[in-house]
Amino acid sequence: MRALLVTSIGVTCATALTLPLAAPAPAATVAAPVAHASAAAPVEPAGSTQSLPLRPLTGAVPRATGRPSESMTPAVAQGLLRRDSRRFSMVGVVWDDADTELHGTVQVRTRATGGTRWSGWQSLETHNGDHAADAGSSERESGTVRGSTAPLWVGDSDGVEVRVRSENAGPRTGTADTAALPAGLRVELVDPGEEPEQPRAEGAPATGAPSAVTPSAGVATPATATQPGALPESAALSLAAAESSAVNADLAPLGAAEIPALSKAESEEQAVVAAGAKPFVGPRPRIVTRKGWGADESLRERAFAYTSTVKAAFIHHSATGNNYTCAQAPSVLRGIYRYHVKSSGWRDIGYNFAVDKCGNIYEGRAGGVTKAVLGAHTLGFNTNSTGIAVLGTYSSKNPPAAAVTAIAKLTAWKLGLFGRNPKGKVTLVSGGSGKYKKGAKVKLNVISGHRDGFATECPGIRLYKKLGTARTSSAKLQGR
Repeated sequence: MRALLVTSIGVTCATALTLPLAAPAPAATVAAPVAHASAAAPVEPAGSTQSLPLRPLTGAVPRATGRPSESMTPAVAQGLLRRDSRRFSMVGVVWDDADTELHGTVQVRTRATGGTRWSGWQSLETHNGDHAADAGSSERESGTVRGSTAPLWVGDSDGVEVRVRSENAGPRTGTADTAALPAGLRVELVDPGEEPEQPRAEGAPATGAPSAVTPSAGVATPATATQPGALPESAALSLAAAESSAVNADLAPLGAAEIPALSKAESEEQAVVAAGAKPFVGPRPRIVTRKGWGADESLRERAFAYTSTVKAAFIHHSATGNNYTCAQAPSVLRGIYRYHVKSSGWRDIGYNFAVDKCGNIYEGRAGGVTKAVLGAHTLGFNTNSTGIAVLGTYSSKNPPAAAVTAIAKLTAWKLGLFGRNPKGKVTLVSGGSGKYKKGAKVKLNVISGHRDGFATECPGIRLYKKLGTARTSSAKLQGR
């Protein structure tokens, strides 16, 4: 399949504009990347996941508030006492039924590899379905999806302790206002694997962080007016259409793509945009491809899934914490990817794109960065939208200006390909989100926060307050 894609559009487009494609090879031929390995080294999957069941904590359990210990029962307090483990860098908690909500607190503490000191207790954000595939979709109905917290980046660790405490649990348990914990609670310890080897450009500094100016393997750099072979926006749109057609042509005979038919209005709208009628498309930003951040393509489902168009962008924070460096961002992304697929049971990483604290932009869910790839980021509103996650937690910490700027650059280009005004409004039909019933027509900003579509803290109030700035900057980049 990869060869077909190359022959269909690679010759035409390669010298003009880099358009990263994410076409999977058959499972039997996929070789998982192994960093720092010689040619003779055995090929092994990058990264690993340890899944450890939580046990009832029936003795004295310290409360998260620091108040005196209380006697717990199995129904309202479970955990894992301090124990050694294989190395990991990300931790999350999952449970059997994705439709069951966890009402309570989930906390972990860890020990750095080779050390003896344990961290303080850190809380995990309980998602309770807000980051997930829509009800009724093949991904949600696959039977593999589990309930899950957000994963937390803790760095290289080899020891863990976990406690999960039900909401309103007190000394007198079993009362009407005490919620039982979900069944099948497990802690997931994720090792994202080593960094993939990236050849440096001549004269480029050695660094593990993606650079905004230095191209590297797996990084798609856009053509601009100052680069040889630069194309006008109308040509870029044509190339995007070519990429879309090539991918679909290869996938359709295999039954691998789920592409809904366009409505008459959507068809006419896209025809106008494709014809180059005042496209308002921002410059294509530099995007680190899945290969660039080391995605193991053997993990995800082979098929792609698409929606008709992209009407809106939902902004998220990953809630993985801010204790990462930009050089570690690819590792954080690989950890989220593995957690979404192996632990949460999704077909692929849920977000369409990710942005790190230095403003680097990453390709998320596979299927083509110019295409309307169906994600699993905003329950009820995944259809006809794209999801962008800023790596970090921004409930009490301001997002870096570089990250907000990257949101503006990415949305100016991505929304522009589908004729959207970043400062505009759009009406989406809810697939059922808890906040809006299924079938409800909801008027939203074209650039919205996750909380606009679901009752959640995401993307964190500090990031949410920056979306007005992102909308204005995005529109300017489109020439509006």
